[in-house]
Amino acid sequence: MMRVSRKLRKWTATILDLPQDVVLDLPRVTMIGGLQLTVENHRGVVHFSPDSLRLAMDGGEMEVTGRDLVIRNIGAEEVFVEGQILGVQLHPKGRPPG
Repeated sequence: MMRVSRKLRKWTATILDLPQDVVLDLPRVTMIGGLQLTVENHRGVVHFSPDSLRLAMDGGEMEVTGRDLVIRNIGAEEVFVEGQILGVQLHPKGRPPG
């Protein structure tokens, strides 16, 4: 049933020319240089350290790596990170990070 619902939402987004990240609850990642990162539509912080941030997503986890990372702002579905950002990776459900 979930698969049919997702297909219907995707079809609706295409027909109505709506952004898929909004309709399908997909993460939206905005990075400015390698210094600032905003992630929308996350499901919570799994891990945070000055070198790594892991966020829960509907389809798995997102890992941000860097140096001197600082969470400047965090909300229910948005997180704003500053520092030297070296990488962003998506880890689908069922596959361990690494």
